[in-house]
Amino acid sequence: MTDARFLDDGGVPVFEISGTGVRPASVTLIGRRARVSARLYGRGRTWRAEVPLRAARWGGPELPLPTGEYRLSIEAGEATDAAPPGEAISLTVLPGLRAAWTGATLRVGPPVDTAEAQAALEKEYARRREPLENAVFFESFYGRNASCNPLAIDRELARVAPGVTRYWSVVDLSVQVPPGAVAVVEGSAEWWRARGAARLLVVNDWLRRRFVRRRGQVVLQTWHGTPLKRLALHRPGFDPRRAAAVVREALRWNVLLAQSPYAARVLTKAYAFLRRPVWIEGYPRNDVLRTDDGERTRQALGIGAGERVLLYAPTWRDDREAIVDFVDPTALARATDSVVLVRGHSRTLLPGEDARGPRVIDVTGYPDTARLLAVADALITDYSSVMFDFSITGKPMYFLVPDLEHYRGALRGFYFDLVDAAPGPVVRTQDELARAIDEVDPSIFAERYARWQRIFNARDDGRASERVVARILDQGFVDR
Repeated sequence: MTDARFLDDGGVPVFEISGTGVRPASVTLIGRRARVSARLYGRGRTWRAEVPLRAARWGGPELPLPTGEYRLSIEAGEATDAAPPGEAISLTVLPGLRAAWTGATLRVGPPVDTAEAQAALEKEYARRREPLENAVFFESFYGRNASCNPLAIDRELARVAPGVTRYWSVVDLSVQVPPGAVAVVEGSAEWWRARGAARLLVVNDWLRRRFVRRRGQVVLQTWHGTPLKRLALHRPGFDPRRAAAVVREALRWNVLLAQSPYAARVLTKAYAFLRRPVWIEGYPRNDVLRTDDGERTRQALGIGAGERVLLYAPTWRDDREAIVDFVDPTALARATDSVVLVRGHSRTLLPGEDARGPRVIDVTGYPDTARLLAVADALITDYSSVMFDFSITGKPMYFLVPDLEHYRGALRGFYFDLVDAAPGPVVRTQDELARAIDEVDPSIFAERYARWQRIFNARDDGRASERVVARILDQGFVDR
Protein backbone atom coordinates (compact mmCIF):
# COMPACT_ATOMS: atom_id res chain seq x y z
CA MET A 1 0.00 0.00 0.00
CA THR A 2 1.36 3.41 -0.92
CA ASP A 3 0.05 6.87 -0.13
CA ALA A 4 0.70 10.27 -1.69
CA ARG A 5 0.27 13.90 -0.76
CA PHE A 6 1.51 17.36 -1.73
CA LEU A 7 3.69 19.42 0.61
CA ASP A 8 5.08 22.92 0.82
CA ASP A 9 8.63 22.36 2.09
CA GLY A 10 9.75 25.88 2.94
CA GLY A 11 8.61 27.30 -0.39
CA VAL A 12 9.54 24.20 -2.41
CA PRO A 13 6.58 22.21 -3.80
CA VAL A 14 6.96 18.48 -3.04
CA PHE A 15 5.11 15.34 -4.09
CA GLU A 16 5.53 12.86 -1.23
CA ILE A 17 4.96 9.10 -1.61
CA SER A 18 5.16 6.66 1.28
CA GLY A 19 4.78 2.94 1.73
CA THR A 20 5.63 -0.07 3.88
CA GLY A 21 8.57 -2.44 3.64
CA VAL A 22 11.94 -1.91 1.98
CA ARG A 23 12.28 1.37 0.16
CA PRO A 24 12.43 1.33 -3.68
CA ALA A 25 15.69 1.64 -5.55
CA SER A 26 14.55 4.93 -7.14
CA VAL A 27 11.51 7.13 -7.69
CA THR A 28 11.45 9.50 -10.66
CA LEU A 29 8.95 11.86 -12.24
CA ILE A 30 9.36 11.79 -16.01
CA GLY A 31 7.87 14.47 -18.27
CA ARG A 32 8.29 15.42 -21.89
CA ARG A 33 10.83 18.15 -21.19
CA ALA A 34 12.00 17.52 -17.64
CA ARG A 35 12.54 14.77 -15.10
CA VAL A 36 13.32 14.85 -11.41
CA SER A 37 14.44 12.19 -8.92
CA ALA A 38 13.13 11.74 -5.39
CA ARG A 39 15.00 11.86 -2.12
CA LEU A 40 14.46 8.44 -0.49
CA TYR A 41 14.09 7.67 3.22
CA GLY A 42 13.43 4.47 5.19
CA ARG A 43 15.31 1.56 6.73
CA GLY A 44 13.14 -1.48 6.14
CA ARG A 45 9.72 -1.22 7.79
CA THR A 46 8.47 1.90 5.99
CA TRP A 47 9.78 4.16 3.28
CA ARG A 48 9.16 7.66 1.98
CA ALA A 49 10.04 9.42 -1.26
CA GLU A 50 10.05 13.21 -1.61
CA VAL A 51 9.95 14.43 -5.19
CA PRO A 52 10.64 18.18 -5.42
CA LEU A 53 8.48 19.68 -8.14
CA ARG A 54 11.39 21.81 -9.28
CA ALA A 55 14.26 21.22 -11.66
CA ALA A 56 17.39 22.93 -12.93
CA ARG A 57 18.52 22.62 -16.55
CA TRP A 58 21.60 23.72 -18.42
CA GLY A 59 23.25 24.92 -15.24
CA GLY A 60 20.46 27.41 -14.53
CA PRO A 61 18.53 27.92 -11.29
CA GLU A 62 16.02 25.47 -9.86
CA LEU A 63 12.55 26.48 -11.08
CA PRO A 64 9.08 24.95 -10.86
CA LEU A 65 8.46 22.09 -13.29
CA PRO A 66 7.17 22.98 -16.75
CA THR A 67 3.46 22.61 -17.41
CA GLY A 68 2.51 19.11 -18.52
CA GLU A 69 1.89 15.51 -17.48
CA TYR A 70 4.49 13.46 -15.64
CA ARG A 71 4.74 9.69 -15.32
CA LEU A 72 5.83 8.30 -11.96
CA SER A 73 8.55 5.66 -12.36
CA ILE A 74 9.28 3.50 -9.31
CA GLU A 75 12.17 1.04 -9.58
CA ALA A 76 11.33 -1.56 -6.96
CA GLY A 77 14.77 -2.99 -6.26
CA GLU A 78 14.33 -5.17 -3.16
CA ALA A 79 11.04 -3.49 -2.25
CA THR A 80 7.86 -5.59 -2.33
CA ASP A 81 5.39 -2.68 -2.04
CA ALA A 82 6.48 -0.14 -4.61
CA ALA A 83 3.42 0.35 -6.77
CA PRO A 84 2.44 3.95 -7.60
CA PRO A 85 -0.28 5.32 -5.31
CA GLY A 86 -3.71 4.92 -6.86
CA GLU A 87 -5.81 7.41 -4.94
CA ALA A 88 -6.27 10.72 -6.74
CA ILE A 89 -5.42 14.12 -5.26
CA SER A 90 -7.41 17.11 -6.48
CA LEU A 91 -5.86 20.25 -7.92
CA THR A 92 -3.64 21.80 -5.25
CA VAL A 93 -2.04 25.26 -5.15
CA LEU A 94 1.67 24.99 -4.34
CA PRO A 95 4.55 27.50 -4.45
CA GLY A 96 5.00 28.46 -8.10
CA LEU A 97 2.56 25.96 -9.62
CA ARG A 98 -0.63 23.94 -9.34
CA ALA A 99 -0.58 20.16 -9.31
CA ALA A 100 -2.97 17.22 -9.28
CA TRP A 101 -2.46 13.46 -9.03
CA THR A 102 -4.90 11.45 -11.15
CA GLY A 103 -3.93 8.09 -9.72
CA ALA A 104 -1.81 7.43 -12.80
CA THR A 105 -0.10 10.68 -13.74
CA LEU A 106 0.94 13.94 -12.14
CA ARG A 107 -0.46 17.02 -13.85
CA VAL A 108 1.39 20.30 -13.39
CA GLY A 109 0.07 23.70 -14.43
CA PRO A 110 0.81 27.39 -13.94
CA PRO A 111 -0.36 29.28 -10.84
CA VAL A 112 -3.25 31.13 -12.51
CA ASP A 113 -6.89 31.70 -11.61
CA THR A 114 -9.95 29.93 -12.99
CA ALA A 115 -11.58 30.79 -16.31
CA GLU A 116 -14.30 32.72 -14.51
CA ALA A 117 -11.70 34.87 -12.75
CA GLN A 118 -9.90 35.39 -16.07
CA ALA A 119 -12.94 37.05 -17.59
CA ALA A 120 -13.12 39.49 -14.67
CA LEU A 121 -9.38 40.23 -14.88
CA GLU A 122 -9.66 40.94 -18.60
CA LYS A 123 -12.53 43.37 -18.07
CA GLU A 124 -10.57 45.15 -15.37
CA TYR A 125 -7.54 45.31 -17.70
CA ALA A 126 -9.59 46.97 -20.43
CA ARG A 127 -10.86 49.64 -18.01
CA ARG A 128 -7.52 50.59 -16.40
CA ARG A 129 -6.89 54.30 -16.07
CA GLU A 130 -3.97 54.62 -13.64
CA PRO A 131 -0.74 56.29 -14.87
CA LEU A 132 1.62 54.22 -16.99
CA GLU A 133 4.82 52.89 -15.41
CA ASN A 134 8.33 53.49 -16.68
CA ALA A 135 8.39 49.82 -17.58
CA VAL A 136 8.71 47.40 -20.47
CA PHE A 137 6.54 44.32 -20.93
CA PHE A 138 8.51 41.64 -22.79
CA GLU A 139 7.07 38.56 -24.44
CA SER A 140 8.89 36.02 -26.59
CA PHE A 141 7.19 33.17 -28.44
CA TYR A 142 3.98 33.58 -26.44
CA GLY A 143 5.85 33.34 -23.14
CA ARG A 144 7.28 29.87 -23.78
CA ASN A 145 10.76 31.23 -23.08
CA ALA A 146 12.65 34.48 -22.52
CA SER A 147 14.71 34.64 -25.66
CA CYS A 148 15.21 36.06 -29.14
CA ASN A 149 15.26 39.81 -29.87
CA PRO A 150 13.30 40.73 -26.73
CA LEU A 151 15.99 39.08 -24.58
CA ALA A 152 18.81 40.96 -26.29
CA ILE A 153 16.92 44.25 -25.94
CA ASP A 154 16.28 43.47 -22.26
CA ARG A 155 20.00 42.89 -21.62
CA GLU A 156 21.03 46.17 -23.27
CA LEU A 157 18.22 48.13 -21.63
CA ALA A 158 19.23 46.79 -18.20
CA ARG A 159 22.78 47.92 -18.90
CA VAL A 160 22.07 51.49 -19.99
CA ALA A 161 18.77 52.24 -18.21
CA PRO A 162 18.71 50.22 -14.99
CA GLY A 163 15.84 52.29 -13.61
CA VAL A 164 13.37 50.79 -16.09
CA THR A 165 11.20 48.00 -14.69
CA ARG A 166 11.27 44.91 -16.89
CA TYR A 167 8.33 42.51 -16.85
CA TRP A 168 8.50 39.17 -18.67
CA SER A 169 5.38 37.34 -19.78
CA VAL A 170 5.82 33.58 -19.16
CA VAL A 171 3.55 30.55 -19.56
CA ASP A 172 4.67 29.29 -16.17
CA LEU A 173 7.44 29.81 -13.67
CA SER A 174 9.67 27.15 -15.24
CA VAL A 175 10.69 29.87 -17.71
CA GLN A 176 13.94 31.51 -16.65
CA VAL A 177 13.85 35.29 -17.00
CA PRO A 178 16.89 37.61 -17.07
CA PRO A 179 18.44 38.81 -13.80
CA GLY A 180 16.54 41.73 -12.32
CA ALA A 181 13.42 41.11 -14.41
CA VAL A 182 9.98 40.29 -13.00
CA ALA A 183 8.28 37.13 -14.26
CA VAL A 184 4.50 37.48 -14.69
CA VAL A 185 2.56 34.32 -15.51
CA GLU A 186 0.17 34.74 -18.42
CA GLY A 187 -3.38 35.10 -17.17
CA SER A 188 -2.43 36.03 -13.61
CA ALA A 189 -3.65 39.26 -12.06
CA GLU A 190 -0.11 40.67 -12.16
CA TRP A 191 0.24 39.73 -15.85
CA TRP A 192 -2.90 41.66 -16.78
CA ARG A 193 -1.80 44.59 -14.61
CA ALA A 194 1.75 44.74 -16.05
CA ARG A 195 0.47 44.46 -19.62
CA GLY A 196 -1.79 47.44 -19.06
CA ALA A 197 0.70 49.49 -17.05
CA ALA A 198 3.94 49.27 -19.07
CA ARG A 199 4.75 52.20 -21.35
CA LEU A 200 6.48 49.91 -23.86
CA LEU A 201 5.68 46.39 -25.01
CA VAL A 202 8.44 44.46 -26.82
CA VAL A 203 7.12 41.30 -28.45
CA ASN A 204 8.26 38.95 -31.20
CA ASP A 205 4.91 37.47 -32.24
CA TRP A 206 1.20 38.22 -32.12
CA LEU A 207 -0.27 39.79 -29.00
CA ARG A 208 -3.16 37.30 -29.20
CA ARG A 209 -5.33 37.91 -26.13
CA ARG A 210 -7.39 41.06 -26.44
CA PHE A 211 -5.01 43.98 -26.38
CA VAL A 212 -6.27 47.46 -25.55
CA ARG A 213 -3.68 50.13 -26.23
CA ARG A 214 -3.73 52.82 -23.61
CA ARG A 215 -2.82 56.40 -24.43
CA GLY A 216 0.96 56.63 -24.35
CA GLN A 217 1.61 52.90 -24.78
CA VAL A 218 3.93 51.78 -27.59
CA VAL A 219 4.33 48.30 -29.11
CA LEU A 220 7.68 47.38 -30.68
CA GLN A 221 7.25 44.26 -32.80
CA THR A 222 10.67 42.66 -33.31
CA TRP A 223 9.34 39.59 -35.14
CA HIS A 224 11.33 36.37 -34.86
CA GLY A 225 13.20 35.87 -38.09
CA THR A 226 13.77 36.82 -41.69
CA PRO A 227 11.20 34.89 -43.72
CA LEU A 228 11.82 32.34 -46.43
CA LYS A 229 8.31 30.88 -46.11
CA ARG A 230 5.30 33.01 -46.96
CA LEU A 231 3.63 34.78 -44.05
CA ALA A 232 0.29 36.26 -43.07
CA LEU A 233 -1.43 37.84 -46.11
CA HIS A 234 0.96 36.02 -48.45
CA ARG A 235 0.11 32.49 -47.32
CA PRO A 236 -1.43 30.21 -49.97
CA GLY A 237 -5.20 30.44 -50.31
CA PHE A 238 -7.26 33.49 -49.41
CA ASP A 239 -9.11 33.25 -46.10
CA PRO A 240 -11.03 36.44 -45.28
CA ARG A 241 -11.05 35.69 -41.54
CA ARG A 242 -7.28 35.19 -41.53
CA ALA A 243 -6.76 38.37 -43.53
CA ALA A 244 -8.90 40.36 -41.09
CA ALA A 245 -7.00 38.91 -38.14
CA VAL A 246 -3.64 39.82 -39.74
CA VAL A 247 -4.65 43.42 -40.37
CA ARG A 248 -6.17 43.75 -36.90
CA GLU A 249 -2.98 42.42 -35.30
CA ALA A 250 -0.66 44.66 -37.32
CA LEU A 251 -2.68 47.72 -36.28
CA ARG A 252 -1.61 47.01 -32.71
CA TRP A 253 2.06 47.59 -33.55
CA ASN A 254 3.70 51.03 -33.54
CA VAL A 255 7.17 50.05 -34.76
CA LEU A 256 8.44 47.00 -36.65
CA LEU A 257 12.04 45.77 -36.41
CA ALA A 258 13.63 44.11 -39.45
CA GLN A 259 16.94 42.30 -39.84
CA SER A 260 17.59 43.61 -43.35
CA PRO A 261 16.03 45.64 -46.18
CA TYR A 262 14.86 42.34 -47.70
CA ALA A 263 13.06 41.40 -44.47
CA ALA A 264 11.55 44.88 -44.19
CA ARG A 265 10.03 44.64 -47.68
CA VAL A 266 8.51 41.23 -47.01
CA LEU A 267 7.18 41.92 -43.50
CA THR A 268 5.62 45.28 -44.28
CA LYS A 269 3.66 43.83 -47.19
CA ALA A 270 2.76 40.54 -45.47
CA TYR A 271 1.30 42.45 -42.51
CA ALA A 272 0.05 45.53 -44.36
CA PHE A 273 2.35 47.55 -42.09
CA LEU A 274 2.49 50.43 -44.55
CA ARG A 275 3.63 54.02 -43.94
CA ARG A 276 4.61 53.24 -40.36
CA PRO A 277 8.10 53.13 -38.81
CA VAL A 278 10.32 50.19 -39.68
CA TRP A 279 13.73 50.00 -38.01
CA ILE A 280 16.27 48.15 -40.15
CA GLU A 281 19.00 47.63 -37.58
CA GLY A 282 20.01 43.97 -37.81
CA TYR A 283 18.80 41.54 -35.19
CA PRO A 284 19.74 42.16 -31.55
CA ARG A 285 19.55 38.43 -30.86
CA ASN A 286 22.52 37.90 -33.17
CA ASP A 287 24.94 40.30 -31.48
CA VAL A 288 26.42 37.44 -29.47
CA LEU A 289 27.42 35.65 -32.67
CA ARG A 290 30.11 38.30 -33.12
CA THR A 291 31.57 37.78 -29.66
CA ASP A 292 30.66 34.36 -28.22
CA ASP A 293 33.09 31.48 -28.79
CA GLY A 294 30.52 29.02 -27.43
CA GLU A 295 32.74 27.57 -24.71
CA ARG A 296 30.46 28.44 -21.79
CA THR A 297 27.47 26.87 -23.54
CA ARG A 298 29.52 23.79 -24.41
CA GLN A 299 30.27 23.35 -20.73
CA ALA A 300 26.62 23.84 -19.76
CA LEU A 301 25.60 21.17 -22.28
CA GLY A 302 28.37 18.80 -21.18
CA ILE A 303 30.08 18.70 -24.58
CA GLY A 304 33.71 17.67 -24.49
CA ALA A 305 36.55 19.73 -25.89
CA GLY A 306 37.27 18.94 -29.53
CA GLU A 307 33.86 17.36 -30.19
CA ARG A 308 32.26 18.33 -33.51
CA VAL A 309 28.77 19.73 -32.89
CA LEU A 310 25.93 19.56 -35.41
CA LEU A 311 22.81 21.60 -34.66
CA TYR A 312 19.61 20.24 -36.22
CA ALA A 313 16.97 22.99 -36.18
CA PRO A 314 13.99 22.45 -38.50
CA THR A 315 11.00 24.74 -38.62
CA TRP A 316 7.50 23.72 -37.54
CA ARG A 317 4.86 22.33 -39.88
CA ASP A 318 1.28 23.60 -40.19
CA ASP A 319 0.05 20.00 -40.40
CA ARG A 320 1.67 18.58 -37.26
CA GLU A 321 2.40 19.60 -33.66
CA ALA A 322 5.69 17.84 -32.96
CA ILE A 323 9.09 18.24 -34.59
CA VAL A 324 9.48 16.51 -37.96
CA ASP A 325 10.93 12.98 -37.87
CA PHE A 326 13.26 13.30 -40.85
CA VAL A 327 16.40 12.71 -38.78
CA ASP A 328 17.46 9.86 -36.54
CA PRO A 329 19.80 11.91 -34.36
CA THR A 330 21.52 8.89 -32.81
CA ALA A 331 22.33 7.44 -36.23
CA LEU A 332 23.48 10.84 -37.48
CA ALA A 333 25.78 11.29 -34.48
CA ARG A 334 27.28 7.86 -35.13
CA ALA A 335 27.64 8.34 -38.91
CA THR A 336 29.35 11.73 -38.61
CA ASP A 337 31.23 11.17 -35.34
CA SER A 338 29.55 14.25 -33.88
CA VAL A 339 27.43 15.46 -31.01
CA VAL A 340 23.97 16.25 -32.41
CA LEU A 341 21.92 19.03 -30.82
CA VAL A 342 18.20 18.78 -31.63
CA ARG A 343 16.40 22.13 -31.54
CA GLY A 344 12.68 22.05 -32.22
CA HIS A 345 10.77 25.22 -33.09
CA SER A 346 9.12 27.05 -30.19
CA ARG A 347 5.74 25.78 -31.42
CA THR A 348 6.90 22.20 -30.78
CA LEU A 349 8.18 22.94 -27.27
CA LEU A 350 4.98 22.17 -25.33
CA PRO A 351 3.50 19.29 -27.40
CA GLY A 352 6.89 17.71 -28.18
CA GLU A 353 9.21 15.47 -26.21
CA ASP A 354 12.99 15.51 -25.77
CA ALA A 355 14.99 13.34 -28.15
CA ARG A 356 17.43 11.03 -26.40
CA GLY A 357 20.34 8.85 -27.41
CA PRO A 358 24.13 8.51 -27.31
CA ARG A 359 25.77 11.86 -28.14
CA VAL A 360 22.32 13.42 -28.69
CA ILE A 361 21.18 16.45 -26.67
CA ASP A 362 17.69 17.86 -27.10
CA VAL A 363 18.00 21.63 -26.68
CA THR A 364 14.45 22.60 -27.64
CA GLY A 365 14.02 23.91 -24.11
CA TYR A 366 17.34 25.76 -24.06
CA PRO A 367 16.54 29.43 -23.42
CA ASP A 368 18.68 31.13 -26.07
CA THR A 369 19.02 29.91 -29.66
CA ALA A 370 21.86 32.32 -30.43
CA ARG A 371 24.09 30.61 -27.85
CA LEU A 372 23.43 27.30 -29.57
CA LEU A 373 24.38 28.78 -32.93
CA ALA A 374 27.65 29.92 -31.38
CA VAL A 375 28.35 26.36 -30.19
CA ALA A 376 27.54 24.61 -33.46
CA ASP A 377 30.24 23.74 -35.98
CA ALA A 378 27.55 23.31 -38.62
CA LEU A 379 23.80 23.88 -38.97
CA ILE A 380 21.27 21.47 -40.41
CA THR A 381 17.91 23.07 -41.15
CA ASP A 382 15.16 23.14 -43.76
CA TYR A 383 13.05 26.30 -44.12
CA SER A 384 13.70 27.88 -40.73
CA SER A 385 14.76 31.52 -40.42
CA VAL A 386 17.66 30.27 -38.31
CA MET A 387 19.53 30.02 -41.64
CA PHE A 388 19.66 33.82 -41.83
CA ASP A 389 21.11 34.07 -38.34
CA PHE A 390 23.65 31.26 -38.52
CA SER A 391 25.11 32.65 -41.74
CA ILE A 392 26.65 35.45 -39.66
CA THR A 393 29.15 32.86 -38.39
CA GLY A 394 30.29 31.81 -41.86
CA LYS A 395 30.18 28.17 -40.76
CA PRO A 396 28.75 25.38 -42.96
CA MET A 397 25.01 24.96 -43.46
CA TYR A 398 23.13 21.94 -44.77
CA PHE A 399 19.50 21.94 -45.93
CA LEU A 400 17.58 18.70 -45.37
CA VAL A 401 14.32 19.06 -47.33
CA PRO A 402 12.61 15.70 -47.99
CA ASP A 403 9.20 17.41 -48.15
CA LEU A 404 10.28 20.33 -50.34
CA GLU A 405 7.51 20.07 -52.95
CA HIS A 406 4.75 19.59 -50.38
CA TYR A 407 5.95 22.41 -48.13
CA ARG A 408 6.61 24.84 -50.97
CA GLY A 409 3.53 23.95 -52.98
CA ALA A 410 0.83 23.07 -50.44
CA LEU A 411 1.76 24.28 -46.96
CA ARG A 412 3.45 27.67 -47.19
CA GLY A 413 5.27 28.66 -50.37
CA PHE A 414 8.58 30.56 -50.57
CA TYR A 415 9.66 34.13 -51.27
CA PHE A 416 12.66 32.91 -53.27
CA ASP A 417 14.03 29.64 -54.66
CA LEU A 418 15.94 28.02 -51.82
CA VAL A 419 17.60 25.42 -54.02
CA ASP A 420 19.11 28.12 -56.25
CA ALA A 421 20.20 30.40 -53.41
CA ALA A 422 21.19 28.05 -50.56
CA PRO A 423 24.77 28.65 -49.36
CA GLY A 424 25.25 24.94 -48.68
CA PRO A 425 24.20 21.48 -49.89
CA VAL A 426 20.47 20.80 -50.34
CA VAL A 427 19.75 17.12 -49.63
CA ARG A 428 16.70 14.87 -49.47
CA THR A 429 17.70 12.02 -47.14
CA GLN A 430 19.72 11.47 -43.98
CA ASP A 431 22.22 9.34 -45.91
CA GLU A 432 22.77 12.20 -48.37
CA LEU A 433 23.14 14.56 -45.42
CA ALA A 434 25.80 12.42 -43.73
CA ARG A 435 27.76 12.14 -46.99
CA ALA A 436 27.54 15.89 -47.58
CA ILE A 437 28.84 16.62 -44.08
CA ASP A 438 31.83 14.34 -44.50
CA GLU A 439 32.58 14.73 -48.21
CA VAL A 440 31.47 18.13 -49.54
CA ASP A 441 34.06 20.91 -49.31
CA PRO A 442 32.21 23.98 -47.90
CA SER A 443 34.50 26.28 -49.90
CA ILE A 444 32.64 25.45 -53.10
CA PHE A 445 29.75 27.52 -51.70
CA ALA A 446 31.93 30.53 -50.84
CA GLU A 447 30.52 32.79 -53.56
CA ARG A 448 26.90 31.95 -52.69
CA TYR A 449 27.64 32.37 -49.00
CA ALA A 450 29.17 35.82 -49.50
CA ARG A 451 26.20 36.96 -51.59
CA TRP A 452 23.81 35.60 -48.94
CA GLN A 453 25.59 37.55 -46.21
CA ARG A 454 25.51 40.77 -48.26
CA ILE A 455 21.74 40.48 -48.68
CA PHE A 456 20.71 39.24 -45.25
CA ASN A 457 23.43 40.13 -42.74
CA ALA A 458 24.72 43.57 -43.69
CA ARG A 459 23.50 45.12 -40.42
CA ASP A 460 24.34 42.17 -38.15
CA ASP A 461 27.55 43.72 -36.87
CA GLY A 462 27.21 42.93 -33.17
CA ARG A 463 25.75 46.30 -32.20
CA ALA A 464 22.09 45.97 -33.17
CA SER A 465 20.97 45.93 -29.51
CA GLU A 466 22.77 49.20 -28.87
CA ARG A 467 21.12 50.88 -31.84
CA VAL A 468 17.62 49.62 -31.03
CA VAL A 469 17.78 50.60 -27.36
CA ALA A 470 19.26 53.99 -28.27
CA ARG A 471 16.23 54.62 -30.51
CA ILE A 472 13.86 53.45 -27.77
CA LEU A 473 15.37 55.97 -25.35
CA ASP A 474 15.78 58.78 -27.89
CA GLN A 475 12.09 58.54 -28.82
CA GLY A 476 11.02 58.57 -25.19
CA PHE A 477 9.30 55.18 -25.17
CA VAL A 478 10.79 54.80 -21.66
CA ASP A 479 13.03 57.02 -19.54
CA ARG A 480 16.50 56.22 -18.26
